[in-house]
Amino acid sequence: MSESNCIFCKIVRKEIPTEIVYEDENFLAFLDINPRSPGHTQVIPKQHYRWVWQVPNAGEYFEVVKKIALAQQKAFGQKSVWSRITGEEIEHAHIWIFPAPSTDDKGNPSAEGLPLSENAPSLVKSDLAHNAEKIRAALS
Repeated sequence: MSESNCIFCKIVRKEIPTEIVYEDENFLAFLDINPRSPGHTQVIPKQHYRWVWQVPNAGEYFEVVKKIALAQQKAFGQKSVWSRITGEEIEHAHIWIFPAPSTDDKGNPSAEGLPLSENAPSLVKSDLAHNAEKIRAALS
């Protein structure tokens, strides 16, 4: 896939609107439009790489992922934040990070990961802006 057709490259170029939670010179973090849980974030390099393993400054990349995960813990009151690196769905390096979809009474992730607790923020897409603001505030 060429950079001109890559949906994540279009997001980097601001051709597609999204809820950005973090941006620096090399990386962009934005909310997933089909979240696994409130605050589900995609962290991508701004330069097009097919795989996470091709990103030359991988240490810096994972520091950004860590920063967002810690903000998610704070913003959503979750002890557990999950991550996923696969890359088959979009041909641009990306790391998913999202608060655990379900926890037990002690805040530990449940085996099945479903459903959300009753007091968890909604997964309604209209809540994306609110959830993005919560993460941005937790980064401050």
